[in-house]
Amino acid sequence: MNKILSQIHSLELAYGEAALCRLGQHSFLVKLGKTVVGIDLYLQDSPSRLIPVEIPAQELEKVDLLLGSHDHSDHIDRATLPAMAKALPEAKLAIPAAVADSVTEFPAERISPMDAGDTLQVGDVTVTALASAHEFLEKDERGRFCNLGFVLSGNGVTIYHSGDCCWYDSLQSQLAKFRCDIMLLPINGRDAVRYKNNIIGNMTYQEAADLAGGLQVPLTIPCHYDMFACNTADPQLFTDYMACKYPGLQTRILPPYTVEVFAMR
Repeated sequence: MNKILSQIHSLELAYGEAALCRLGQHSFLVKLGKTVVGIDLYLQDSPSRLIPVEIPAQELEKVDLLLGSHDHSDHIDRATLPAMAKALPEAKLAIPAAVADSVTEFPAERISPMDAGDTLQVGDVTVTALASAHEFLEKDERGRFCNLGFVLSGNGVTIYHSGDCCWYDSLQSQLAKFRCDIMLLPINGRDAVRYKNNIIGNMTYQEAADLAGGLQVPLTIPCHYDMFACNTADPQLFTDYMACKYPGLQTRILPPYTVEVFAMR
């Protein structure tokens, strides 16, 4: 077994603990209870990557659920979905219903289409989908959101993974209902240069800090800053801002491929 996956699977988590491993960008492996979830796994060996692939798709084992937040390759990695499907014959893939019909790289019978407000239970984990604005709250012709974030609840811990997302008016009030323990938020921001080059933006580090700070989230991990040279940011700016403005709350710059256990109870 891949050594990182072996480390994750060997963990016996107490109630209130979550294990997280960031794979760069906004890709995560999360373990709650005995259930392992892969979120926005980007595993293709592209020359544009700044972070190498250390868990090839064909080496995935015992991941119970795959989540893909939206149809960009660093979030729904169509190039490696066939290998993921083969390596994980029992796993479901939950993706926006707005794009599900176009995803032919994964067995259709194992795809769980989701829209904002939908929930899915797999093992110890309940997943709730929320709309994400990337940079707009885009919908398809049937009114389904094209970009999602996910709230994962299990083993006494609640985690929010926003996917690519900008601040929008009702986001904080929606999240307040979940009392999140951990947030995984993008901090790379947006500007005209990137937008003109079809690099669609995210929260600035200040917006991410104010979202987490306004909700008094105990732990926030910054993301989406280290995979592509054309779309980077400094996570230290986020952690410094949080420390000054919300000194009672914790942040963690999680290095890629480092497995950490966080006790939230």
